[in-house]
Amino acid sequence: MFAVYASEPNPSDPLASLVVGERDTPTPPPGWVSVSVRAASLNMHDLWTLRGVGIKPEQFPMILGCDGAGVLEDGTEVVLHSVIGDPDWGGDETLDPKRTLLTEKHQGTFAETVVVPRRNALPKPAGLTFAEAACMGTAWLTAYRMLFVKSGLRPGQTILVQGASGGVATALIQLGVAAGFRVWATGRSEEKRALAKQLGAHEAFESGARLPERVDGVFETVGKATWSHSMKSLKPGGVVVISGATTGDASAAELQRLFFLQLRVVGSTMGTREELGDLLKFCDLAGVRPQIGAELPFEQAAEGLKAMVDGDVAGKIVLSRNAG
Repeated sequence: MFAVYASEPNPSDPLASLVVGERDTPTPPPGWVSVSVRAASLNMHDLWTLRGVGIKPEQFPMILGCDGAGVLEDGTEVVLHSVIGDPDWGGDETLDPKRTLLTEKHQGTFAETVVVPRRNALPKPAGLTFAEAACMGTAWLTAYRMLFVKSGLRPGQTILVQGASGGVATALIQLGVAAGFRVWATGRSEEKRALAKQLGAHEAFESGARLPERVDGVFETVGKATWSHSMKSLKPGGVVVISGATTGDASAAELQRLFFLQLRVVGSTMGTREELGDLLKFCDLAGVRPQIGAELPFEQAAEGLKAMVDGDVAGKIVLSRNAG
């Protein structure tokens, strides 16, 4: 079958390991299902796989793609949940020590067919296209959990989203506005700030800019480059929710500010199957649709991944059978 995969780990030049070619069609083990992939979205995790982060050398070649939407053999349209846990684990699967994501242990979605546990294939709302649905499983689910499960914030309060153009950040802006938060965002360029405003952000500021007032919550995926600004932007008792650190770990934890102002720092990773189901219902009911910056044929996966390497993104990049 056709597939886009990493041939080997390459920390210094990840795109050099990218192959667009053929792989064996997978056969689902008991309890798993085959999904004919219609669309899949790109994530930073795909670049990490190409670099060999979180995956052992002997697990290559590895088909890329955490997220996807497609069709079961009986014609049911589905959205994929990429967190695969231990079948014996009874709680929140994001806390399962044995959990894994597609492309860490199991082959991913950048292919004609992917196999997943039956419970990881959720019904796709008819109102979402395959390309829109393919954005939900990682970036949008991460944003949903950060905002609605982890933050403890209420509609009407003010939130700051750091880094306005990435997949999680654009999802946070759209979800926050739809839920009734006052949403502020930061962006490195005028174009990125304009995108935040286009998505509904009430204000957009330059990275590191002094805000008109402190906020109730900050949502972080950037890390070192924005951490100090995030901490300084919070009201006493405020919360920063972090799900990534694309610029590296913070050089200072701001501990004095943390304890003196009684701030909260909350980590968040992905989301549960139930949360994905709720996210899909929310988007369907509220008419919220993901910002898709580019929709490309699967054959042009290298172009999409290069845009991620260069930081040239404006929402989600989607690979689609209908693109081109």
